[in-house]
Amino acid sequence: MSICHSFHQMRQQSRPRLINLALGLVAAIALMVCPTAAAIANQSTVPTTPTHDAMATPAPLSKEELNVALSQISDWSIKDGKLHRQFQFASFVEAFGFMSSVALVAEAAGHHPEWFNVYNRVTIDLTTHDAGGITSKDIELASKVDKLAK
Repeated sequence: MSICHSFHQMRQQSRPRLINLALGLVAAIALMVCPTAAAIANQSTVPTTPTHDAMATPAPLSKEELNVALSQISDWSIKDGKLHRQFQFASFVEAFGFMSSVALVAEAAGHHPEWFNVYNRVTIDLTTHDAGGITSKDIELASKVDKLAK
């Protein structure tokens, strides 16, 4: 089966399925051409306590734990009960590239940011909704996001 024939068949499928396939392809290519995002996605920056259930939602951090964690990540603050930071880039393309890299890392972690983009600015808020607050997952993702912004 030729590539052209395969593409024609994909075009005949439902649009959401085609979009998901295209996004998956873009993500795979991005991981190949952006080794930084792939390397950061595989790093663990926050020690975790083993549990019997690897998918268990971590508990929200105490005030003391949160203060210690905030000292380890730069320029993040607490706003409306969420970790909050705004990034500024030289252009929209750089901001969008940053967001693409963050998306790959977030997907690999299974933990997704709330974010907002206007031209060269990206605002990110992190919280673990299942836990009802900020957890080690948020701190770890914030640390990885910082590395991508450098």
